[in-house]
Amino acid sequence: MRGNRMRRLGLALALLAGSVGAAVAQDKLTVGANIGNVPWEFQDDSGKFVGFEIDLVAAIAERLGAEVETVNIPFNGLFSAVQSGRIDIATSSITITDERLKSVSFAQPYHDSDQSLTVAEGGPASLDEMKGKVVGVDTGSTGDMWASAQQGTYGFAEIRRYEGLAPAMLDLTAGRIDGYVSDIPALLYYVKDKPNLKVVARIETGEKYSMMFAKDAELATRVNTVLDELKTSGFMAELHEKWFGVAPDAGSSTVTVLPMPSLN
Repeated sequence: MRGNRMRRLGLALALLAGSVGAAVAQDKLTVGANIGNVPWEFQDDSGKFVGFEIDLVAAIAERLGAEVETVNIPFNGLFSAVQSGRIDIATSSITITDERLKSVSFAQPYHDSDQSLTVAEGGPASLDEMKGKVVGVDTGSTGDMWASAQQGTYGFAEIRRYEGLAPAMLDLTAGRIDGYVSDIPALLYYVKDKPNLKVVARIETGEKYSMMFAKDAELATRVNTVLDELKTSGFMAELHEKWFGVAPDAGSSTVTVLPMPSLN
C-alpha cells in the first residue's frame, strides 16, 4: 500500500511540476488590442497590424520565448476579456488608474500622456467654446471619464460615445460632433497630415500607459522585468523615436525604470 501511495504521490508531483513548467514557458501570448488606435496599434495598407505597442509586445514576447496572437477588441471590451482569461494581455494606450487597479494588474508604465480636444476646421477654438456643443469620446476611456466629470463645468450639450477613433473622426469631419476628447499622443499623430483637423487644447491629466493583465497575474511580473531591460538597453527610446519622430523626454516613464503600480 505504501508503495502505491508513493507512486501516486510521485505521479501527482510530476503532473504538478509539468503544469507549472508549462505556465512559466507559455509559448503563446494572446493580446487584445483596439485596432485603429494610432500610433499604438492599427493596420497598414497591407492589412498588417503595426504600431508602438505592437512592436513592444513583439519585443517582450521574443524575450519570453513566446509567439503573439493579436485579437481586435473594442476598448471597453478589453477589461472583461483580460479578467475572464480570454486574453493574456490588453494594450491600447491604457491609462493606469486606482479604480482599474482594484480589478486588474498593470506592468510599469511606459508612456506619459494627457487628454486633448480636437476639432474640425472652423470649429471651437478652446474648451470654453464647447459650451452647448456635442463632444465625442471613446466609450469607457479616461477621456469619457473626464468629459463626464466636466460636463457641468464646460456646459457640453451632449457626450457622444464611440468605439475607437475612426468613427469619431468621421462624425467630427461631417459636423455631427463639435469636438473630440481623447489621448493627446494619438491625436497629434492622427492630425499631422490632416489640415482640416486640429488639436486645440491639451487637457492636463498626468496619465501613464501600460499593459493590463488579470488581477495578480504572474505574467504581469514577468513582463515588468522585461520592461526593466527594454528601458535600460535603450530599446524603448528607439521605439519612441521610431513612432513619434523625437527622442522621449529624459525622466519620462518611457526611459525610467519604475515599480509595478499598486493601490495606495
